Amino acid sequence: MMNREPKQYSSGEVLAPPTERYTILGWLHKNLFSTWYYTLLTLVTLYILYAILKPSLIWIFTQAQWEVVVANLRLFMVGQYPKDQIFRIWLALDLLAFTVGLAWALFLPKERRVGAVLVIIPLLLASLPFISSYSRINWILFAAIGVAGWALGRWQPKKMRRPLIVLMLGYFPILILLISGFEPILKLVKTNYWGGLLLTMLLAVVGITLSFPLGILLALGRQSELPIVKTFSILYIEMVRGVPLVTILFMAQLMLPLFLPPGMKIDNVLRAMAGMVLFAAAYMAENVRGGLQAIPKGQHEAAWALGLNGFQTMFYIILPQALRNVIPVIVGQFIALFKDTSLVAIVGLLDLLGIASTVLAQPEFIGRQREVYLFIALIYWVFSYAMSYASRRLEVALGVGER
Repeated sequence: MMNREPKQYSSGEVLAPPTERYTILGWLHKNLFSTWYYTLLTLVTLYILYAILKPSLIWIFTQAQWEVVVANLRLFMVGQYPKDQIFRIWLALDLLAFTVGLAWALFLPKERRVGAVLVIIPLLLASLPFISSYSRINWILFAAIGVAGWALGRWQPKKMRRPLIVLMLGYFPILILLISGFEPILKLVKTNYWGGLLLTMLLAVVGITLSFPLGILLALGRQSELPIVKTFSILYIEMVRGVPLVTILFMAQLMLPLFLPPGMKIDNVLRAMAGMVLFAAAYMAENVRGGLQAIPKGQHEAAWALGLNGFQTMFYIILPQALRNVIPVIVGQFIALFKDTSLVAIVGLLDLLGIASTVLAQPEFIGRQREVYLFIALIYWVFSYAMSYASRRLEVALGVGER
C-alpha cells in the first residue's frame, strides 16, 4: 500500500484550527456565535435581512412585470444599432471569446473560474426562454469558440504566445472597425445609432485604456525635475480634479465646437470619450503618484549602483512596484469610471441609462421604473463585481501585501 505524502503548505500560510477549518459549525461558532452579544447581533441581523428580503423577493417573483425588459432587451443591449448589422457585434464577441480562451490556456491554466465565465454563463444565457433563437445559437457558438481557443492554446502553447499578444493589442481597433464599419466591405453605422450596453462598454473601455497611460505620464510629469513639465502636470491635475465630470462633458459637447475651425465637426460620442479620458487621467495620475512615493529611495540607489539610467530605473524598477502597490486603487478608479458613463445621458447620448428613459416613455410601459432600474442596476453590479474579483485575483497572483 502506497504511503500518501502530507500536503505541503507555504511558510506564509496561516491555517485555522481543524474544527474551524473543516466544519461549518466551527466557522459559525467562531464568527457568529462565539459570545452572547455576537449571538444577539447575529439574530438581529438575520431578522432585519428577513424583513427586507421577504417582501423584495415576493415582489420580484410574483408582482413585478418583467415584460418591459423582455420586450426591450435588444434596445437595452445595442440601442438603435441596425438589426441587419447585429452580426458584427457577435463577431466581435466571438473574437473576444477566442482571445480569452487562448489566454486562459496560456496564462491561467489552473484557473477554473475562467471556464465558468467562458462556457457556463453563455450556455445559461442560451437557455433563457425569452431570448430569440438567433441569440441562443450565437451564445452557444460563443462558448464553443472559447473552448476552441483554449484547446488550441493547450495544443500549441509555444506557437500561440505571439498570436495571442497580437490579438490582445489589436482587439480594440478591430472592435471599433467592426462596430463602426469601413466601406466598401462593411456598411458604415453612425454613432448616433450606438446605444445601450454597447455604448456604455465602449465608453468605459476607451476611458480605461487611454486614461491609464496618460495618467502615468502625468504622475511622472508631476515628479519631474523640469519646471515646465512639472508645472503643466500640476495645473492640469488640479484643474481637472476641481470640477465634476458632468461639467467636462458639457464643455466637450457644447464649448469644444466654438474652438474648432469653421466646417470642422467632431462626433458627439468622440467628444464624450475625450472628456472621460481627460477627466479619469487626472485621478489616475494621483493614484500612480501615491504608488511612486511609497517606493523607498533605496530602490533608486540600488538601480543607480547597477548602472541603470533614469529611464531604465523608472520603467524597469520603480514603476512596476508602484503600480503593483496601487492595484486596488486603480481598479476602484476603473469601476468608478464604468459607472460614471451613465452621466453621458445628460448630454443626450443613449447609453444604458439613456435607453431606460426611452423605454419608460413608451405608453405601454409607463410606471415600470422599478423593473427597469433594477435590471440596469444588476448589469452595473455584474460588471463592477467582475472587475473587483479580477483585481483580487491579480493581487493574490502578485503577492500584494505579502512580499
